[in-house]
Amino acid sequence: MSTTFTTIAYEEPAPGVARIVLDRPERRNAQSRRMTYELNTAFDRAAQDDAVKVVILAGRGPDFCSGHDLADQTMGETHAVVGTSASFDRPGAEGFMAWEEEVYLNMCWRWRNLPKPTIAAVHGRSIAGALMLIWVCDLVIASAEATFSDITVALGVNGVEYFAHPWELGARKAKELLFTGDAITAAEAQQLGMVNRVVPSRDDLDTEALVLAERIATKPSFALKLAKESVNQALEAQGFWTAMRGAFGLHSLAHSHNRERFDLPIDPSGLVRQRRQRPPTEGPDA
Repeated sequence: MSTTFTTIAYEEPAPGVARIVLDRPERRNAQSRRMTYELNTAFDRAAQDDAVKVVILAGRGPDFCSGHDLADQTMGETHAVVGTSASFDRPGAEGFMAWEEEVYLNMCWRWRNLPKPTIAAVHGRSIAGALMLIWVCDLVIASAEATFSDITVALGVNGVEYFAHPWELGARKAKELLFTGDAITAAEAQQLGMVNRVVPSRDDLDTEALVLAERIATKPSFALKLAKESVNQALEAQGFWTAMRGAFGLHSLAHSHNRERFDLPIDPSGLVRQRRQRPPTEGPDA
């Protein structure tokens, strides 16, 4: 399968291993709509390639991902629909909710259920929408300087669309993360169970992820698929998908509220505050 990507890279660093790399370093790998669909194409490519048994997701540049690209205005751009959402061009909340359901919630759910093990190799900052890309992966390896935050409450929203916070962090830490917008370190994330392994530096990250992927790739592919499905089904039996759908409905309500008050999907005062708190080199993404 030959595909030209502009926002990601697709690599095969070892037999049985595919590596998908977020490749917008000048934007701190902010997720444009094009990036989301290119990620979906890349995950499909790995899933359909019988030679691939494990997939690594990584990022190029100083940060893993700075979240959704709020400057991206390509909602009208034509892409193949991967979920059951429709009516993207409908006025009011209907069209916007359908678009977010397709591009964020349904996409992430597809990737979470990829029939092969996935490993997120995370460095630098992971902000808001970046968490969705990490949380859909089965295993997470982080470099020691990595941090994780969700700043969406400051923007007038309850959290990112793939609302796995309580499952990844526990209820109380999830509330703290959301209420404050403060970042947690890689060491804290490992203690909470969100991160499997922490490596000393960014230089060690790719090597550690590849070594782990190659070790997993020695196992039978069907057994790996069944083991992954068994754990995922345990989470679903606890109400994971139902709870996430409920949180997504509240997320859409927040956007509607903000549009009525500010004529924007987010609270602009929160965006201004977040920009003031960022280093000069960081883009206006969340």
